[in-house]
Amino acid sequence: MDTSMLLVVGLLMIAVAYFAGRTRSISLASGVGGVKNLNSLPFYYGALTALWCGIPSFILLAIWLIFDDFFIAQIIVQTLPDHVKDMSDAELGLLMDTVANVAQNSTMGLSTEPHILQAAERLSALQQTNQMAMTVAFLSAGIILMLAAWLKIHTSMRARVHVELAFKWVLLGCACIAIFTTIGIVLSVLFESLKFFQAVPFTDFVFGMEWSPQMAIRSDQVGGSGAFGAIPLFAGTMLISMIAMLIAVPAGLMAAIYLAEYAHPKVRNIIKPVLEVLAGVPTVVYGFFAALTVAPFLRDSGAIIGLDVSSESALAAGLVMGVMIIPFVSSLSDDVITAVPQSLRDGSFGLGATQSETIKKVVIPAALPGIVGGVLLAVSRAIGETMIVVMAAGLAAHLTANPLESVTTVTVQIVKLLVGDQEFNSPKTLSAFALGLMLFTVTLILNFIALQVVKKYREQYE
Repeated sequence: MDTSMLLVVGLLMIAVAYFAGRTRSISLASGVGGVKNLNSLPFYYGALTALWCGIPSFILLAIWLIFDDFFIAQIIVQTLPDHVKDMSDAELGLLMDTVANVAQNSTMGLSTEPHILQAAERLSALQQTNQMAMTVAFLSAGIILMLAAWLKIHTSMRARVHVELAFKWVLLGCACIAIFTTIGIVLSVLFESLKFFQAVPFTDFVFGMEWSPQMAIRSDQVGGSGAFGAIPLFAGTMLISMIAMLIAVPAGLMAAIYLAEYAHPKVRNIIKPVLEVLAGVPTVVYGFFAALTVAPFLRDSGAIIGLDVSSESALAAGLVMGVMIIPFVSSLSDDVITAVPQSLRDGSFGLGATQSETIKKVVIPAALPGIVGGVLLAVSRAIGETMIVVMAAGLAAHLTANPLESVTTVTVQIVKLLVGDQEFNSPKTLSAFALGLMLFTVTLILNFIALQVVKKYREQYE
């Protein structure tokens, strides 16, 4: 039985366990005067039986699936001839891939070497045995635990407490997934970045003014400067993000104020969904719009007034990115402004303030923490954007503050460095991880600053 079928059978076992536990509790309740005399509702007895049946068996299945390929591979390697065992890890891995292909395709044409054919036969036999053993272990664990939980059900059993405790641990595990994922990302990026900094000094990377990651393979090779100065990349990222925020923050905040304080409910119900549609447009569509419409328009308009505007300018990418980010600011700010208690508005009106004065001096300060959070989300979105910059701003790493020239960003260079088959032992490829680490650090600093602002004003207005 394959894994997908095992999952379906496991879900069926859980359903059977639930109905079996619930039915047994109702049956026991009939002998003590009804369901009202049970310690818990029948639902909890059924849920407890289902949990005992499902959770341990699925944990067993997950552990089995994680380690079975490793142990099978070790068994196959031990049966190979001695001269094959002495191969390097890369060669041995390639050989095992060949064995797996022969076993999977059931063909003798992939290799004529006897030891590979024998290994493929052993692999097929081991995989069949492993699948059968996994099926037996999974079903046996589920059935045995279901019967054990079913037999333990009695009228005074505190099933509700056990079920709620189990769900508490499940929720804790779900919360820890995000934490462990973040830790894993940080550690993986950090370790690869340390390899990069062993080849390229940290100061050269952080303070260098030239970015040209092409490494020379031979001493006489042309075009392989190997310059890893990240200043042009961060300057380009900040320039485009600043242009985008100059568009998104005022427009989004003004739209939010209008929708929350001035717009008629019918108008609000129309405009707000239309604004939020912008957030659902794929970024590649924005990139096409920037490259085919906005950039030529800016170039032609600049030529009319005598300005030399690049066909791939930072201004074009920033303008389109700002339009894309408007819904993030407007929607979050609108929700925050709407959540401000009406009593604050009524008190301001009672003191003689006008509507505009109430918005400026009461509503906006009270909603400022949420607005800062929305702006922070927009900034993070702008810094992490890739497709618009690739299509509208180009790939050239120029150190400039002129928005009419071509620049690039950190995310674009990460994509460029990791496209295609790469060797993860060269400074060129490892520089992508160093860029990711620096981007993560900058985002963390922005989060810290925003939290301090939110804390300050929350203490003032709450």
